[in-house]
Amino acid sequence: MSSPQTTASELAAVADAIREHDRFVLTTHENPDGDALGSLLAAELALEQLGKDTVMVLHGDAPLPAEYGFMPLGELQRRWPDDVAERVLLAVDCANESRIADPEVLGRVPLSINVDHHHDNTRFGRINLIVADASSTGEVLRDLFRELGVELTPDIAESLYIALVTDTGRFQYTNTTPKALRLAAELVEAGADVHRVFQGVYESVQFAKLKLLARALERAQVFEGGRIVVSYLLRTDFAEVGAPEPYSEGIIDFLRAVEGADMAVLIREPPREDGPARRVSLRASIDELDVSAIARKSDGGGHRQAAGFSSEASIEEITDFVRREFLASSRA
Repeated sequence: MSSPQTTASELAAVADAIREHDRFVLTTHENPDGDALGSLLAAELALEQLGKDTVMVLHGDAPLPAEYGFMPLGELQRRWPDDVAERVLLAVDCANESRIADPEVLGRVPLSINVDHHHDNTRFGRINLIVADASSTGEVLRDLFRELGVELTPDIAESLYIALVTDTGRFQYTNTTPKALRLAAELVEAGADVHRVFQGVYESVQFAKLKLLARALERAQVFEGGRIVVSYLLRTDFAEVGAPEPYSEGIIDFLRAVEGADMAVLIREPPREDGPARRVSLRASIDELDVSAIARKSDGGGHRQAAGFSSEASIEEITDFVRREFLASSRA
């Protein structure tokens, strides 16, 4: 974890780089969540306010999660601009370069800036601002915007609030610090519409997502006396219920809520053929368990209590792997 002095120097370095350059391409991780999209949009709005020439990109063709459809992301592009080699890359909420859908872009840009809060961030940027004890990347950006003198407009405040409320699990996860709650109050005072965000993110569930959830719950199994809950979704499930891959977002939280469960695991086969055979999401319900350490053993990563990895192994092999690693972590 960075010391306060280190964080301050990194914050100043990122602010200086933004002041010194005029053209930017902004991106975040593939399969984006609320922190990723909220941080991306907030950064775009903030840099535009500073008079910068910016382009938002989420490289690839995978659909965005439907629950964020209310966000004003109409300018989001799905391919790098032709002049990407002339723009500074600002990556937000990316724990490592592999989370960028096209990480080769790092070799094409003149400068890369990496702003994040994952404690296992690989510091892949030329300039890095990593605040491991921050609740969200949105929280890190708020401090950066203050350093840059960015006015906290209602649109910026609401984007940051989306990042904050989703990554803290509606202020219920252990990363809900006093600073996070103070930030929430500041964002609401600045014009973030709490009810609009709640309805958009949490009360606009598509029927196909409910059908997908039903399949995951039907297949759920418990191991180690109920301490682990594991379920899976097949590629055919997405096709049969008419659900794109982002509809699986949030299903694991139902598994984690099971009484007595210390860890929840959701294995899913992406409905696209051009990717890993399976994606695995891990969630911890106890502070003592670091699921990011388990994920890193399969070249993944994330937070202590929320992590993931991709795998070519079978569902049975993945289940055996996470069970072994859970038991090893429990004995450590």
